[in-house]
Amino acid sequence: MAFVITQPCIGEKAAECVDVCPVDCIAEGEDQYFIDPDICIDCGACQAVCPVEAIYHEEELEEEDMVFLEKARKFYSE
Repeated sequence: MAFVITQPCIGEKAAECVDVCPVDCIAEGEDQYFIDPDICIDCGACQAVCPVEAIYHEEELEEEDMVFLEKARKFYSE
């Protein structure tokens, strides 16, 4: 399982999450940051520092936020 960056990040891109990630699994996309679900070690450091509370554990995602998990997977498959 991994953490997922959701709607509040779009257009915000504060980047505190990038600075604290111990495995460098967060990359900047066109409109938001993405967490690589294959590299994320589930430490939660990114979630703790997100100023817009956009990061959730995959298991905690609401149904309407599942699109952001798929968006991240697509981002890393290209």
